[in-house]
Amino acid sequence: MRSIQPTSQFAGDDGSADPELARRLEGLQAGTTPLRDVVARLAETRVLVPVLAELEATGTVSHDGVEHTVDKEASSGVVALESADGRRALPVFTSVAAMQAWRADARPVPVEAARAALSAVNEKWSLLVVDPAGPVTALVPRPAVWALAQGVEWRPALVATDDGMEVDAEVARAIGDAAAPVQHVVRASAEPGRQAEVAVVLAIDPGLDRAGLDVVLGQVNARLAAAKVVADRVDSLELRIGAAR
Repeated sequence: MRSIQPTSQFAGDDGSADPELARRLEGLQAGTTPLRDVVARLAETRVLVPVLAELEATGTVSHDGVEHTVDKEASSGVVALESADGRRALPVFTSVAAMQAWRADARPVPVEAARAALSAVNEKWSLLVVDPAGPVTALVPRPAVWALAQGVEWRPALVATDDGMEVDAEVARAIGDAAAPVQHVVRASAEPGRQAEVAVVLAIDPGLDRAGLDVVLGQVNARLAAAKVVADRVDSLELRIGAAR
């Protein structure tokens, strides 16, 4: 429940959705528009951040011999949602109608989407959720939130090809460069993940016991976490052990 202030440039905002953003969200739902295009439009538009009242203290007053509970102190602020994996997300809305469908008691505060993303980053909230009650809901992943907050283009870790999704070449190279120096790693490759966004597939020297394997995986994890390209562009990673052929 943190505060966020609107900017004066939105004094005449009528609360309607940006038509182009709405069109891209509809395309996202239909599978014809990639999330990258939605995020690119978000960078150019305002969103509505919901502010909710939070009661901090109550008291009682007597009237005609009957005691009544009254609000003594209250504040308002921005609320975070919790995603399925436990990370916190800032809800943002394209229109007043979309916000009212979510919470009728929420007060809309218009801000640039980039500023909303910066607020989320400052609060260590990983995600943005666009229109959580519809008409189309979009989850903006952590790297895209960071890119919005910095005013730079978001480049997803996964790219579409004629054969489906694959890991972007720069990301795959950064993963290989990070894992290769670790002793007992024969080869490291990257592919779309099953549980996470990107899977790091490691070919390991045969014969390692459990303790030795844990050491190798710990070192690989540490090097991946320190790799800037991986940190900037990959939302989540999983490790897999492949055959060292």
